[in-house]
Amino acid sequence: MFASDLLKSKRVLITGGGTGLGKGMAGRFLELGATVYICGRREEVLKATSSELSAKGPIYAIPCDVRSLAAVEQMIDPIWKAGPLDILVNNAAGNFIARSEELSPNAWQSVINIVLMGTLHCTMVCGRRWLDSGHKGTVLSISATYAPVGSAYVVPSAVAKAGVEALTRSLAVEWGNRGIRMNAIAPGPIPTEGAFSRVLPHPNLESVALDRNPLHRFGTVEELANLAAFLVSDGSGYINGEVVRMDGGEFLQGAGEFSNLGRILKDEDWQAIRPRKLERSSKS
Repeated sequence: MFASDLLKSKRVLITGGGTGLGKGMAGRFLELGATVYICGRREEVLKATSSELSAKGPIYAIPCDVRSLAAVEQMIDPIWKAGPLDILVNNAAGNFIARSEELSPNAWQSVINIVLMGTLHCTMVCGRRWLDSGHKGTVLSISATYAPVGSAYVVPSAVAKAGVEALTRSLAVEWGNRGIRMNAIAPGPIPTEGAFSRVLPHPNLESVALDRNPLHRFGTVEELANLAAFLVSDGSGYINGEVVRMDGGEFLQGAGEFSNLGRILKDEDWQAIRPRKLERSSKS
C-alpha cells in the first residue's frame, strides 16, 4: 500500500509509544524508513518495545511524563541536538469508565493533564523549535469520536479530547503559513492491551459496541498505523487542520434518529409499515 521509503529520513517522536496504538505506529513508521523516538512513563515497557522493534529500524526510548512541561523540555533537548524532529505524534492518553459525580479532582486531573496538557506541552515545545529554526514540522494527535459532541461516563476524556481538536484546528491556521501542519485521527474502538479493558471492562459492553457499528467489527492497530503513516507523510501535504474519523461508520450510526431500525425491525415489520404509495408503485 505504501512505498517502503515513504518516511525515509523523517525523525518522529511518539508519546505513549511503548504500548497499544503508539507501539503500532512506531513499528509501521520504522518499516517505512523513519527514525523513531518513543516516550512514556514506564521505562521497562519502553525498553521492551524498543528491543522488540529494533530489527525494523532505528528506535530510541526516552522515559518522560508528558504532564510535566519541564520533563518534556528535558526529553526534547537531546533529541534536537542530534537533529530536529520532523513529526510529532501526540498519542499519550488516559481514560476510564466512571460516573462523573464519583470522580475526585485527582481523577479529573489525571486524564486532562495527560491528554490535553501533555499534548499542549509537546506541541508547543516542538512548535517553538520549528518556528525558531524555520524547519517544517507535522503534528498528528489522537482524538476520539466523541470529542465534538461529548460522551457520558468518560467526561474527563471528552473534555480533554475536545481541547485537543480545538488546538489542532487553531494551530493549523496560525502555523500553517510557517510550514507546520496539524491533523488528528479520531478512532473508534480498537482492541489494545490495557486501554481497551478500561474503556470496555464488561464483556457485554463489547457486544453492544459491535452491534452499533455498521461494519460489525472493531478497528485494528494496523489500520490506524497506516492512516497515521499517510497523514504524517509528504503525500498528505495539503491536508491541514483535519480530524479524520476512523470508526467504521459508528458515529454516523448513532447520529441518525432512525439509524438503529435496521437492528430492531424484522422483515414482517418492514412489510407492515411499507407506504401504500410504494406498494402501488411496485405493482405498476
